[in-house]
Amino acid sequence: MSEKQTAKVAKAGDSRKRKAAPRKRVAKPKRATIGGILEPDWSRLLNDAGERKAASEHWCRIAGEMDELQILSPSNGHALQRLVLAYLHYDRCSLEVGIGGLVTAKNPDNPKSIERLSVHYQAMREAEKTTERLEKQLGLTPGNRGKVGKVARKRERS
Repeated sequence: MSEKQTAKVAKAGDSRKRKAAPRKRVAKPKRATIGGILEPDWSRLLNDAGERKAASEHWCRIAGEMDELQILSPSNGHALQRLVLAYLHYDRCSLEVGIGGLVTAKNPDNPKSIERLSVHYQAMREAEKTTERLEKQLGLTPGNRGKVGKVARKRERS
């Protein structure tokens, strides 16, 4: 029975009702909590399963390192998320540069066209600058570790 026929039958007062198909629930991977910060929901930010896995690995590695150095605080959560996304953007662009080359060829149909740097290379450079800036702010580079203050932890009384 088609949907239109079902709607007509329902309007006519027929007591038969179609049961809705059960929704399939996709199990979301368990999100880690490090230093009191919950790992971002990568499925909301990234479509590709491989990128979600890579993002989770980057986040756990960096958050674990920051927690070990006692420089991880809840206010760093979003900066850490941006850093991981910049890593992924850099990886994506470097793959495109590896495939397409550093320079885009000129258009043979346009006599005024010239060869240019790949837009992927330019985006890759921007992502590199972003990662360097965020790593510096978060105290992840060896030269900046001493400049970042340790996070005061709340002591639990027993």
